[in-house]
Amino acid sequence: MSTLRALRRRILTPNVRETQLETRGFHVKNAAAKHQLETVGATFLQGYAYAVEARSAAQAEEWLETVPLAYRGFAYEGAGMGAVMLDSLTGGTKRLDGLLTGRGAHHDYMIYVGIGWAMARLPRFLWPDVTRFDPVLRWLILDGYGFHQAYFHTDGYVRDPLTAPPFHWKGGPDAYSARVVDQGIGRALWFVGGTDPEVVARLIAAYPEDRHGDLYAGSGLACTYAGSADEDELRRFAELAGPHLPNLAQGSAFACEARVKAGTVIDHTVMAARVLCGERTPEEASRVCLELRPTTCDGGDVPAFETWRQQIAEKITSPIIFQKGASA
Repeated sequence: MSTLRALRRRILTPNVRETQLETRGFHVKNAAAKHQLETVGATFLQGYAYAVEARSAAQAEEWLETVPLAYRGFAYEGAGMGAVMLDSLTGGTKRLDGLLTGRGAHHDYMIYVGIGWAMARLPRFLWPDVTRFDPVLRWLILDGYGFHQAYFHTDGYVRDPLTAPPFHWKGGPDAYSARVVDQGIGRALWFVGGTDPEVVARLIAAYPEDRHGDLYAGSGLACTYAGSADEDELRRFAELAGPHLPNLAQGSAFACEARVKAGTVIDHTVMAARVLCGERTPEEASRVCLELRPTTCDGGDVPAFETWRQQIAEKITSPIIFQKGASA
């Protein structure tokens, strides 16, 4: 059986070469940024492989917990994708449910994103029933879908930015769904642009103006969670965001909450929270997210997830941060 599981891992797991910047044609800022982004990609695939090779979700989690703190969330993200891919072959939800109810519950933000990666690879009839997931956090699934499409189909989703492919799913209104896909695309732009704020801002500027806010929100999450930018670069990114600085800050606050909840806060998280979240600590930025999280979902045209994001953006952005952004 162990041989069969290893074979399953080799057959199902994408090749790590697909995460290398040269393969993807992404911008290379410097050797350190290249190493960081490729390590993130390799760790994602490691988590994916753990999910499809392990005997159970519990064993997968044992392996995932050995990943260094800085990268453990990416491993759980990959595991979320791997669990859905494996479940799609076995006709159930056992592996994904096991992750979400075990230690993976601390990484649920990342696992939800991983579900979106899987949906981007699977035919629609094999998609999981998203209506059974948390009605607020399940929107993060579309963040994962958008990231995957921009990362692997960069020509259509990034280099041809005037095209906005429609998206339909059972998780909420189609019009808003496209916006959350954009948040995932924005997160991917931090990778496509090689963590260079100037390059990322130019990529965002090529899209229609009405998409910029969501793209900056996704980039704010990525620059805080994945990192590889120093304090001066983050201050420059805040300046480049201009009127979309609240969106950038909201994405940064989401990243802080994900790392605080999982216990994976690192030095970069502390610095990014200070720069982008109004001189807050990651724990303080996380608390803003938790205090404002909606307790009910009304099912209207403006989902509770979007109301939550708007409230976070309003509260997290004080006059101090705007002054810093303007003078950076």
